[in-house]
Amino acid sequence: MDIFGVPHQALLGQVFIGLVNGSFYAILSLGLAIIFGLLNVVNFAHGALYMMGALVTWMGLNYLGLNYWASLLVAPLVVGYFGILCERTMIRRLRKLDPIYGLLLTFGMAQVVQSLASNSYGVTGLAYSPPALLQGATNVGFMRLPNYRAWVVFASMAVCLATWYGIERTRLGAYLRAGTENPGMVQAFGINLPLIVTMTYGFGAALAAFAGVLAAPVMQVSPLMGADIVVVVFAVVVVGGMGSILGSIVTGLTLGVVEGLTRVYYPPASNVVIFVIMAVVLMFRPSGLFGQQK
Repeated sequence: MDIFGVPHQALLGQVFIGLVNGSFYAILSLGLAIIFGLLNVVNFAHGALYMMGALVTWMGLNYLGLNYWASLLVAPLVVGYFGILCERTMIRRLRKLDPIYGLLLTFGMAQVVQSLASNSYGVTGLAYSPPALLQGATNVGFMRLPNYRAWVVFASMAVCLATWYGIERTRLGAYLRAGTENPGMVQAFGINLPLIVTMTYGFGAALAAFAGVLAAPVMQVSPLMGADIVVVVFAVVVVGGMGSILGSIVTGLTLGVVEGLTRVYYPPASNVVIFVIMAVVLMFRPSGLFGQQK
């Protein structure tokens, strides 16, 4: 059966591929939204942190013998700690200034991290195989569904929903959200707001690293892999609404599917369709689809 001239097997296959890409967009844009919405920092180093997660995964296997499942925990912890160090030593000093200073600082951080990785490992890419448990594919009727890609969608959605719940439905999330509105009052109640802010940046960095671990078996681990995706992720965040947690998740998944469908019906536009949507959204709703006008 054809759908608008395209066999339904091919169409559904592209929708699933778009959902996989959308899962990466969702978890990366979620980390960006947390850091901007709660810390008011435009974190241009997010792509480099994503790359670090994939690279730490590759290094853990080849240097320390850590398997994929251990890397799902170790890589976010390592990169999250790196993010904490960056927040405490550099980013904290710029929080009360215009966000452009934070953007320039994190852009410089990204360039340094990518250059160090390129000098050490080159730019051709490093192969990383999926774990044996997730290799192969399952026949779901209309296509053979790669097991690892199905795991990517499941794992990223589980982490995104858990993060949303933690920020929107727990006491710690309430403290953090209140701290962004009235930090003086929150500290007056004896809450260590600077520590919460530091840990939040570290958590955003850990989210990027977790996405990097998921991406390592899907694509080659390359020092430039973060630079290739971070611009798209920024567009996703803008469409969803800067600082909107739910908007980042929903928009990331939706735009991933839209990108996949565009590859079917008009492939030349697949690389720009997200930016076209961003331009249209900004014309009619500058705060984004889920953002609030301030």
